[in-house]
This record gives sequence, C-alpha cells and structure tokens, in this order.
Amino acid sequence: MAPLRFSKYEGLGNDFLVVECTEPSNLDARVPALCDRRRGVGADGVLVVLPPVTGGSAGRMRVVNADGSTPEMCGNGLRCVALHLRRTRPTLGAELVVDTDAGPRSCAVAWSPARPGEAEVRVDMGRIAVLEEATVDAEGRAFPLILADAGNPHAIHLGALPPDEVRVFGPALATHPRFRNGTNVEFVELAAPTRASVVVWERGVGLTLACGTGACAVAAVLAARGLSPHDEELTIALPGGPLFVRVARDGGVTMRGPAHLTFEGEVP
Repeated sequence: MAPLRFSKYEGLGNDFLVVECTEPSNLDARVPALCDRRRGVGADGVLVVLPPVTGGSAGRMRVVNADGSTPEMCGNGLRCVALHLRRTRPTLGAELVVDTDAGPRSCAVAWSPARPGEAEVRVDMGRIAVLEEATVDAEGRAFPLILADAGNPHAIHLGALPPDEVRVFGPALATHPRFRNGTNVEFVELAAPTRASVVVWERGVGLTLACGTGACAVAAVLAARGLSPHDEELTIALPGGPLFVRVARDGGVTMRGPAHLTFEGEVP
C-alpha cells in the first residue's frame, strides 16, 4: 500500500489532517488511528478533499471526526480546505466554491503577508435556521436550550459554565436521547451586544478550542433573539481565539477567521 500523504492545518487550534482522495470512504476506518495524539499524527478530524460535484466548484469537502463519525459541516475545517485548495491549485483565484454535505459554500482566501501558509478566510455559511427552544435534563440539571441548524445541529445554552462542569454536562447534552443523531453544544456568555464568549462541546470531538459552525449558530441565535444586532460583525471569542460573524436580516451568515498550514507529511 502506498504511503498516505497529508497536510496538517489548524484554525484557532481546531486542527485537521487534509487528505486528497478520489473515493469518499477510502479513509474512514483509519481516521481514529490517524487522529490519535499519542500513537498517530494527532487531529480533531480528517478533511477529505474529493472531486467537485457542482459546476464551478473547486472541490468537495468530506469531514470525518476523530471518533470516525461524519458531521454534515465544519466551519473551521472549511476554512482550512479553502486554503488548501488555493495553495495546491495555482489556477484558482482568491474566491472559490467548496462543495460540502450541507451544500456549496463560497470562500474568499486572503494570504497573510507575514506568515507563509497562513490566510484569513471568509466563508458564506448560508442561512442558519434558529429552531425551537427546549429544556433538557442532563445529569440531574435542567438546561434551557435554543436549537439551531447550521448544516449540522447545535444546542445553545445562554449561560457560561466552568470548564469542569462543561466536561460533565457537555457530553451528557450532546448524546441526550432528545437529539437522535447527537448535537454540538455551546455555552454562551454575552459580554456586550457585539461580543460573546463561547465554549463548545463538539459532537464526535469533545471539548474543542474552536468551532466555526458553533460560532455562527450562536451569532444567529443572538441576533434572532434581539440580543445582538443584525448586519454588524460580532466577535465570537472561543478558547482558541476569535471568529468574526455577521448575520444578515434574511438569516444569511458570513464568518471570517484564520487558517494555517502547520506541516505536511506521510504515514505508512
């Protein structure tokens, strides 16, 4: 078997192995071993770059989490794939489209003048649906949640928790029977109308430094509830750093943030 070549990227500490393939599921069985941080390369997931499926697209992104599950969408991963495509396809311009399991997404890649292999990437995340409210009991505590769909599911709690409690209640909520396919969970502290601090328990990953779809879902909820303005850039502060999210009145969301190539290599 030929060695597997990969490129390692990160966006605000959310790290991925980017692998180019021609078939969607060639790698699935290997992903948990590849993502193991002691016995493998180490990553939050693998981003498989496949041939495009829509006209004008630069490629297709398929996400496989570290536990082998396959989410519908990954905002930080999409920024990394957009940077990878821009780096490896010399004919591409700064603006490109990437197919995802949540639909095609437009991206704009602006190179960093100071750091080779780094860029700021703006992504059109499409419309994010703010859904119903639900109160869910987890580990003996009731959590009021606002549900949202960013191409993948989110359950947002407007209230901060200390890290040790997130490690208890995050997985309990993410795997609660209320959510048939599991959910991402965001704990939110609103510091000002245009700034919120967010901690994410990511489905299939766990406590994560950053989550692009989570940041966008939080911004959409805050705007829909009148807690943050529409059509202004919101700063969503995550443990790995800030993402900047704008929510239009029609529900369309754009996100911008960094992506960075850390190294490339191969494994047997």
